Amino acid sequence: MAVDEGKLHEFVNKALGDIAGSLTAGLVVVGERLGLYRALATAGPMTTAELAAKTGTVERYVREWCAQQAASGYIAYDAATGRYRLLPEQAVALTDDASPFCVLGGFIGLTAAARNAPKLIERFKSGRGIGWDEHEPDLFEGTERFFRPGYGAFLVGAWIPALEGMQQKLERGARVADVGCGHGASTIVLAQAFPKSTFVGFDYHGPSIEVARARAKDAGVGDRVRFERAAAKDFPGSGYDMVAFFDCLHDMGDPVGAARHVLGTLAPDGTWLLVEPFAHDRVEDNLNPIGRLFYGASTFVCTPASLAQEVGLALGAQAGEKRLRDVLTEAGFTRIRRAAETPFNLVLEARP
Repeated sequence: MAVDEGKLHEFVNKALGDIAGSLTAGLVVVGERLGLYRALATAGPMTTAELAAKTGTVERYVREWCAQQAASGYIAYDAATGRYRLLPEQAVALTDDASPFCVLGGFIGLTAAARNAPKLIERFKSGRGIGWDEHEPDLFEGTERFFRPGYGAFLVGAWIPALEGMQQKLERGARVADVGCGHGASTIVLAQAFPKSTFVGFDYHGPSIEVARARAKDAGVGDRVRFERAAAKDFPGSGYDMVAFFDCLHDMGDPVGAARHVLGTLAPDGTWLLVEPFAHDRVEDNLNPIGRLFYGASTFVCTPASLAQEVGLALGAQAGEKRLRDVLTEAGFTRIRRAAETPFNLVLEARP
């Protein structure tokens, strides 16, 4: 095959950028854990010596970190003063956990997932899966911090109002199950917004349930929220006005079985709120930055998680609306519609 030297140089430059980006991802976690970004955001421009003194770190390490971050465009450098600073836009993305533009969770979670690469290589050969519980705790924290800002920004203000009659039910007092709740971020957002309703979060991962219970107590909603360890195919209860799955159905080994169980737990006029990563139905339409992110996460986390369970359907994080509808229809749901969307999420409403 003839090689176009210009295209070769272009590709190698792209690959070098990705290699540098991998290093940047790890150093973003370093900066977050050591409080370097927050110090720059609150104290303003600083020399590396001042930043090290402010954060209780060693200046020589800070000097190298700052130079790399400036070269990567994550902080700004003023050559005239020798000081580094965070631009306002960088500060939002790197320090404001409440903003839907915050990216810290992605860095924390996916650098943790990448540390499972040796195990993933073996699974490529054996076909076995990697359970959610086989990852490092940083993945659980990072996943929550990645999705939580979006739930805070859109769940109550946009997604619930988009569901037929659900906001009114929640305001009057409804029974809600949040399945695959993880650390309970979505459950707590709902409980804070609708004080007359009661909520129960279910997750098979015991350590996450313990974190969720503590978070609910700290948020002051412990009297209306409880968290229990249970799987999606056998969580207890019936007559729920709403069952919610946030970014988790595609991780399940038997999503059809989970959907069928949801159908059996809903009240006759109940609603299943299904939130999944945004994707088009065709691979070629997902070859963009969002697809790149979610296909990567799916390779490291979501697909192995499904393959570690019974059935192992492995929808993947880029399943797309058609495949999701196929799952819901096979389970017995008859009314399905796209209620809302964001650049990161598809929001489906399913009813019996």
